[in-house]
Amino acid sequence: MPKTLKNVIKFICFFGIGVLLIWLVTKDLTPEQWDQINAALRKANYWLAIPAVVMGLVSHWLRATRWKLLMKPLGHQPSTLNTFFAVMVGYLANLAVPRLGEVTRCGILAQYEKIPADKLVGTMIAERAVDMLCLLLLIAVTILTQIDVLGAYVHHDIYLPIAAKIANANGMQLLLLAAVAIAVILALLWLLRRFARSKAAITVKALAKGVMEGILSIGKMENKWSFILQSILIWGCYLSQVYIGFYCLQDTSHLGISAALAVLMIGSIGMIVTPGGIGAYQALVQKALELYGISYVIGYAFGWIIWVVQTLLVVFVGFLSLVALPILNKKQTAAPAKS
Repeated sequence: MPKTLKNVIKFICFFGIGVLLIWLVTKDLTPEQWDQINAALRKANYWLAIPAVVMGLVSHWLRATRWKLLMKPLGHQPSTLNTFFAVMVGYLANLAVPRLGEVTRCGILAQYEKIPADKLVGTMIAERAVDMLCLLLLIAVTILTQIDVLGAYVHHDIYLPIAAKIANANGMQLLLLAAVAIAVILALLWLLRRFARSKAAITVKALAKGVMEGILSIGKMENKWSFILQSILIWGCYLSQVYIGFYCLQDTSHLGISAALAVLMIGSIGMIVTPGGIGAYQALVQKALELYGISYVIGYAFGWIIWVVQTLLVVFVGFLSLVALPILNKKQTAAPAKS
């Protein structure tokens, strides 16, 4: 199958999931709830989107400078502007097809900085491994610092309904459930053994190995503490965007860092599910804010505000980067020739 056609199919599938999620979240909204969402959006203080945008730009710039640190041990020092532009174009590509951005930004930097693409792919694996580790740490910190809120949610909304169904089930239903569980486990074990040598399994193993090697390589870096600090600052900027966003709506302005951590955690997962998080981000953020007493409609409106600000930033700066890349590098190549 041609690569372009495969990317188109991926885009249609992921975008379709996003649209489906939007429909599922909004299909039962009453006209009164739609009016409340529109009223919340009209009353929002969009001037506060400016500092949120600034925090977003800082996070993207830090991501570019952090990426440069990974290239330094390989003997390459690309221009910071070229690296930043490549990062933004990569984000733009991710809006179309998830994970396409990683390939895109490696290709751009390989083209303009003459760095071997295979070496850049290695740095990307290391960077993504660190981001995954940061997300896992964020999840752990959020759960441990808010065990009362999240624990109550798990207890009332997950544990109790399951326990009630099990308590009301008769012996035959429990036996059938146990048989299904055993069958699923046996099927998974068979599939693992059957496809252990398949191309997909080998790819997954290689990816897992690359992620581990990427994380371990951080300890061998000359500027590892700078890398770690920049990683913390990147996620700090993400957290600041959410926290500043709370003040855009009067109904969320009282929320603190704890709620911002929860929204960042669940929203980051939503960004992975669909292109740019469309549909998934808004729905998950709305569910997270319900834990803090925010109504369904306000939580959904807030999710759209944050998503639109982040997406417009990527689209605007991403397209500017596409235009600026050839102009900047044309001037740089023309200058030595003229001298």
